[in-house]
Amino acid sequence: MPIGYLVTTSLVACGVLGALVPPRRPFILGVLSFVAGFVLNELPFIAAAWLVVSTLLALDQTGLGSPVGVAAVAVAILAMAGLLLVVRRALLTGPALARALTLGLGAGWRASAGHARTRRRIMSGRVLLAPFLMRRPDVTRIANLSYGDAGRKNLLDVYHGRPGTAKKPVLIHLHGGALYMGRKNRESLPLLYRLASQGWVCISANYRLRPAVTFPDHLIDVKKVIAWARKHARDYGADPSAVFVAGSSSGAQLAALAALTSNDPRYQPGFEHADTSVNAAICLHGYYGQPGSQETEPFSPLAYPGAGAPPLFIAHGDRDSLIPVETARLFAERMRGEQPVQWSTRNCPGRSTASTGFTPSASSGSSTRWRTSPPGYDCVSHCGRVSERGLKPRPL
Repeated sequence: MPIGYLVTTSLVACGVLGALVPPRRPFILGVLSFVAGFVLNELPFIAAAWLVVSTLLALDQTGLGSPVGVAAVAVAILAMAGLLLVVRRALLTGPALARALTLGLGAGWRASAGHARTRRRIMSGRVLLAPFLMRRPDVTRIANLSYGDAGRKNLLDVYHGRPGTAKKPVLIHLHGGALYMGRKNRESLPLLYRLASQGWVCISANYRLRPAVTFPDHLIDVKKVIAWARKHARDYGADPSAVFVAGSSSGAQLAALAALTSNDPRYQPGFEHADTSVNAAICLHGYYGQPGSQETEPFSPLAYPGAGAPPLFIAHGDRDSLIPVETARLFAERMRGEQPVQWSTRNCPGRSTASTGFTPSASSGSSTRWRTSPPGYDCVSHCGRVSERGLKPRPL
């Protein structure tokens, strides 16, 4: 009896279910659904290939005429249909993100960024191989450079492309892991290699984690990384005046905190005079705190005023089973000058993005100064898993 085939298809189906309809309550169930759906959201084509291979093996070895075999085939068909829905949502990511960037940067953002519209070929061998072939021949990784005195927790990697005449911007990436786990060479490697091949100098850094340390030690480490980047940028052909910080989950939380506490001596013990400002921050599905966190959560970005902060781009899934999207919306409103924001989601299935626009103002040489877009507009775009139809900015 094809029991093994049924077990295989059932595991994939559970992951698909967690990716499509993750529950939020109770919390433990939300965590389990997040874990189950994480891989399926990231690698739907790999899961689909596994279903096809396991089905062919079951046909060849045991046949599928028994009731168990029929049930396994039915589960496989349902799982494949779910994977197709995951892919469909993912294909709508590009238009939604482009719309959000157009609102924040203006209609000519592609030309000003040197980004040409390209036709994406989804069904190709690269879809299956890309997760395992992340390195690029034109990118050099310099690993385990020390930026502090905390041993392995104060190491960073630098990714840079071939030397050029233009000064390159710097992107600092901070890994996630709820401030308890994670490491610099685990997350966003395709992004780091891709940006480095396109002319960026990318930095991925470790930072101290709980329970060995508590806040603000994580933030102090991030500020040390920023200071290190500004000090050593020229060593890699980068522009020390163009430093951006990005992160996901707890990395997004730290990126937001770094943007909101630029040059704050409270979080720069021993290097108070170092420049730890950033040009902008990109925060992906991070934790930003709850209302009233100003007194209860000093590690919450909501505990800090947004006045004078650099531009931020905030992305969060409206089906996030761990951190509700409402916290991202609240944080985006705060960054808009604490004015109420009208949101439009249209109840589309999938993930949404709350974004505060940032706009390049005037360029001087190789560096660009940034200004925030005028207050009074904001949006929720279904970025990553849903339709661009959810993006409806409205003037207040």
